[in-house]
Amino acid sequence: MMGRHQRSRSASASSTATRSDITELDFAAADLDCPFGSVDALGPVELRETAYEIFFMSCRSSGAAPSRGIGGGAAEGEVSSPMAGAGARGGAAAGGVMGGRVKKALGLRPRRLSSGAQPMMARTLSQTSAPGSPGRSRRPMTSAEIMRQQMRVTDQSDARLRRTLMRTVVGQVGRRPETIVLPLELLRQLKPAEFADAEEYHQWQFRQVKLLEAGLILHPSLPLDRLHSAVLRFREVMRATDIRAIDTGKNSEVMRALTSAVHALSWRSGTASAAVEACHWADGYPLNVLLYCSLLQTIFDLRESTVVLDEVDELLELIKKTWPTLGINRAVHDACFAWVFFRQYVITGQAEPDLAAAALAVLVDVAADATQGSRDPVYARVLLSALGGMQAWSEKRLLDYHDSYGKSIGGAATEGMEILLSLALATGKIIADREDAGDGNFAGDRVDYYIRCSMKSAFTKILENGLGETDSVIIDRDNDPASVLMQLASDTEQLAMFERRNFSPVLRRWHPAPVAVAAVTLHGCFGVVLRQYLAKVAVLTEELVRVLHSGSRLEKALAQMTAEDAADCDDGRAKAVVGDMEPFEVESVVMGLLKAWMDDKLGLATDCLLRARDTESWIPKSKEEPFAGSGMELMKLARFTLEEFSEIPASAKEEVVHDLVDGLEAIFQDYISFVASCGSKHSYLPPLPPLTRCNQDSGFFRLWKKAALPTCHAPEGSPRGGGSHHIPRPSISRGTQRLYVRLNTLHYVLSHVQALDASLGSSSAHLDRTRAAATSSISAVAEVAAHRLIFLDSRHSLYQGLYARGVGDARIRPALRLLKQNLSFLVSVLADRAQPVAVREVMRASFEAFLMVLLAGGNERSFARADHAAVEEDFRSLKRAFCTCGEGLVPEDVVAREAGTAEAVVDLMARSTECLIDAFSVAACEAAAAGEGDSGGGTTPLPPTTRKWEPADPNTILRVLCHRDDEAANQFLKRTFQLAKRR
Repeated sequence: MMGRHQRSRSASASSTATRSDITELDFAAADLDCPFGSVDALGPVELRETAYEIFFMSCRSSGAAPSRGIGGGAAEGEVSSPMAGAGARGGAAAGGVMGGRVKKALGLRPRRLSSGAQPMMARTLSQTSAPGSPGRSRRPMTSAEIMRQQMRVTDQSDARLRRTLMRTVVGQVGRRPETIVLPLELLRQLKPAEFADAEEYHQWQFRQVKLLEAGLILHPSLPLDRLHSAVLRFREVMRATDIRAIDTGKNSEVMRALTSAVHALSWRSGTASAAVEACHWADGYPLNVLLYCSLLQTIFDLRESTVVLDEVDELLELIKKTWPTLGINRAVHDACFAWVFFRQYVITGQAEPDLAAAALAVLVDVAADATQGSRDPVYARVLLSALGGMQAWSEKRLLDYHDSYGKSIGGAATEGMEILLSLALATGKIIADREDAGDGNFAGDRVDYYIRCSMKSAFTKILENGLGETDSVIIDRDNDPASVLMQLASDTEQLAMFERRNFSPVLRRWHPAPVAVAAVTLHGCFGVVLRQYLAKVAVLTEELVRVLHSGSRLEKALAQMTAEDAADCDDGRAKAVVGDMEPFEVESVVMGLLKAWMDDKLGLATDCLLRARDTESWIPKSKEEPFAGSGMELMKLARFTLEEFSEIPASAKEEVVHDLVDGLEAIFQDYISFVASCGSKHSYLPPLPPLTRCNQDSGFFRLWKKAALPTCHAPEGSPRGGGSHHIPRPSISRGTQRLYVRLNTLHYVLSHVQALDASLGSSSAHLDRTRAAATSSISAVAEVAAHRLIFLDSRHSLYQGLYARGVGDARIRPALRLLKQNLSFLVSVLADRAQPVAVREVMRASFEAFLMVLLAGGNERSFARADHAAVEEDFRSLKRAFCTCGEGLVPEDVVAREAGTAEAVVDLMARSTECLIDAFSVAACEAAAAGEGDSGGGTTPLPPTTRKWEPADPNTILRVLCHRDDEAANQFLKRTFQLAKRR
């Protein structure tokens, strides 16, 4: 009995599959042609049905056929399977790792079962039965039932087949399957009543007749005279069948004629004296191979087409029983087996590398079979067809692997290319060895051929896309051949780099120098185009120089790739590739014009600098381009100069590169100095008032000042009666705006100098001094502009107005409103790259102004210890204004770091006067020990003023005490330094 497996049918629908076969994976889906040809009127579905019929018949032993296994045994009137004990171990493997000998030999991973899903081997027959089907118990499926499910045979067809075989073998227990002409027996035994309607019976009958025609006449295993009388009789019956269904009864003349013709054609031998032991009706090529491949195809899971069933061992043992009928032997089996794995790998989208690995494993056996020198013509046709089909499909993609894999390069694509290379070379080597043409380095020669073909194809596509379809475009001056050829050179270099980065690592497994071969091929392709252009040029022009420069740059890049690749291998053939590169020899044409060209370009840049000094007004060119026109013009000239210079051949560059870079750098530094000549920040810092001590006014006098004096100085130019909700206009003056145009221009120059420096590549000459000068000037100009904005344009709202006449009546909110308006305006006029540094310097200037209000605010400002909370809150608001300015122009950590010193100084205001006096004494002693100090007219020297306000600086602490409005501070300052009272 056949072994039973714990496996169900893939779906109940597969028991009622029709000829539509919506799950069929065909060759056309992957542009894959069947290498064995086809049989007229027998498509994939008909071939599969016939293959199953032969399989079913062949599995019978001693008059038995595979059992349906319903109810755990053979139904009445049917026979049981001879293999019923073969696969009972399936259920024991459920939940673990399942596999078999074939899978292990082919390197296929066993399927690991999960607790949540039932694999193909772990389900029972009742799970695939229709709901409510009586009499069906839960039991594992047999191997034959697995085969029927895999081949999508309907219950009706299976039942008809069983009845036919049962009737055929009655009384003929010892009859071998290969002695039965199965289509003839089916025609004899099955009647119209066993089909749904007459049309279905007619189609089925015509298929059987066409099958007989294919096996006996069109593709016989033995040579046949087409004028044989039996052939003529068969043709008459076939014509009758084509019109309508024939009578297959015992007394039918047509049936007797068909039986006579079939027997005469099938029971033939190759020689007249040989005894005939088997009939030949399905063992002719290619019918037998197509049927056999249909059977082999069943090893793949219907639901997961990339998975090989774990029952593959048992299925192959059953399929092997068809060998006598189909005329298959081990060598033919191996060739078909390799093709089936290859076909499945292709039609499933090359998604499962294990299938290709299995095909390669089988090809090892195929190679061993082929070396045995079998000259069987059928085997030779099968071998060459299968291997040729695999090689042709693989090489079609490898001969243009840039088109096949270039758009989806990556892990999977590279792996797919490597697999196809292995398959193409393995199949090609077997074919070459069989034809005695496999001498030498077969793999290396073929990969060399693939590289050259693919590179030529990729270059041709670039040429067609960029130049048009005809060579005349290359030499037609109306199409600007210089720019076209320069673009072609650039694209060719990019193609070579793409090849080296993505494909050469894969190709190096079979070829010692794939990069060199690709570079030499591209060099030759571009050389053909360049020489066509040069043949039409009679005058040496700047246009020609640019073209020659681009060609020389490409040649250098390709030569370097070639030399590096050839140097890494010891293969003499690889080193010989370097000699195949014929130089363009263009440098001699360029050198005559090079010196004059360089002098001309530097002269243009110098003229631009001189015009800037005479005419630059620092008005931006436009809102979109807020730079000085002179800077844009100078950088444009420099960019064009170096772009043309980059196209000069390498040897010529080395002679003039330093002169060119030095000339440009001198011009750039002069221009940067001109832009940065805008004064210093000290021009805008107000002078520090003399140190005094606060007056202790009477309560009446304080109330009188509060009533008589304004609470805060209004910003300059603000309209009257605006109230607290008035939104001030930006106070940035024209002079400050021009400073920011200078800042934009410096950033513009720096960014373009960096790009120009990068364009010099590996040259030893760089624009380092220019970049350093631009970076330093940017900081200086941003600092000057920020101090002008804060201490001049915004002086009324911040330095002169904040806390004037008292903290409570002159808070920072009005100044913040104006500051935010200024920052918004600033961001709108600054280039993106200039905004961060400009806002950061404004922030530093604002913090400096805030500290000067606290420490050098003059006679109008005094603070009590209780004012600390309000001052601290105002400073937090000032910080927040910069944290929220723009989209992260100044990161919060930068704001916090810059504000750290100011916050520490503000914290001094929270200390008591006694604590401040003690801190001052300690700091003053430390300063005195260091030799610092200045006499203030008394016995105790005043600490020096450095404008570097810090909480540990004695001058800073002293200024806090000078602004502290209490008696203790007043007495300390009077006693220690004899400071005067404020007036």
